[in-house]
Amino acid sequence: MKKLSISKAIKEGLHEEMLRDENVIVLGEDVAKMGNVFAITEGFLEEFGPNRVIDTPISESGFLGMSVGAAMRGIRPVAELMYVDFIGVSYDPIMNQAAKMRYMTGGQVHVPMVLRAPLGSGRRNAGQHSQCLETLFTNVPGLKVVCPSTARDAKGLIKAAIRDDDPVVFLEHRLIYAKKEEIPEEEYIIPLGKADIKREGNDVTIITWSRQVYFALDAAEELAKEGIDVEVLDLRSLVPLDWEAIKESICKTHNVVIVHEGVKRSGYGGELSAQITEELFDELDSQVERVAALNVVPPFAPTLEDAFFPHAEDIVKAVKKVLNK
Repeated sequence: MKKLSISKAIKEGLHEEMLRDENVIVLGEDVAKMGNVFAITEGFLEEFGPNRVIDTPISESGFLGMSVGAAMRGIRPVAELMYVDFIGVSYDPIMNQAAKMRYMTGGQVHVPMVLRAPLGSGRRNAGQHSQCLETLFTNVPGLKVVCPSTARDAKGLIKAAIRDDDPVVFLEHRLIYAKKEEIPEEEYIIPLGKADIKREGNDVTIITWSRQVYFALDAAEELAKEGIDVEVLDLRSLVPLDWEAIKESICKTHNVVIVHEGVKRSGYGGELSAQITEELFDELDSQVERVAALNVVPPFAPTLEDAFFPHAEDIVKAVKKVLNK
């Protein structure tokens, strides 16, 4: 075992895949000479050369369109948006091209590309650099969406994403890049669509992903002091969704709180809540509760930004509401 941060784990997974398959390339703004804002591709240009590690102009629509075309010709691009917020100027290549190509060609063409994108609030980056936009991708059939929360998961999932023959959106929360944990020395893959129980419990299930896993675990520790036994289910992949893991946990606890950092209105938590209510209604002892960001633009002021997205105390309140405590 060795101890790595999440950013280093992503770097290691990407590096291993570039060594394994010469068709894997990296492209985006400042990924080559600079080695990425968070040093994830640092040293890649010197090792793999300018044909596989490509600095692009500030033209997200251009390099994502180029990635789709390259993937259709057998290359496996790993494109990077510096901030997921920039998807607004480059949505068409992802939504209308990458996501639909396999279907519209009857399976004759597929798009094995990965779109990596940091996201999330808490870094004082204001409204255009702090959003959690996973719902923009989960709402598009044909895209897979991954949101890791730990270093072990991040490495195993980035390798699975690169080997997948369909487009995968890989969303990384910047505020947890530095979190470290022990991961295996040997190669491993974590299949897309497999959730993970980060904490076992019997009274209530918290369904969450990305950075909110840590707030959920903190809330669970606080609630344990009052005798409330919380299970924390980390989805890891939003699409494909591990429905069996959700069902198994709810059939054990019979109570659910869904936690995510994106805004509550039309968030992915609403989709989960609806599906749980439709398919597992008889298993529920109480209504499904959601904890999410406020329906406002991410504020720049630190005090306002901290009030914008969920923290452990918000989750504690939601759990007590569900359990009528």
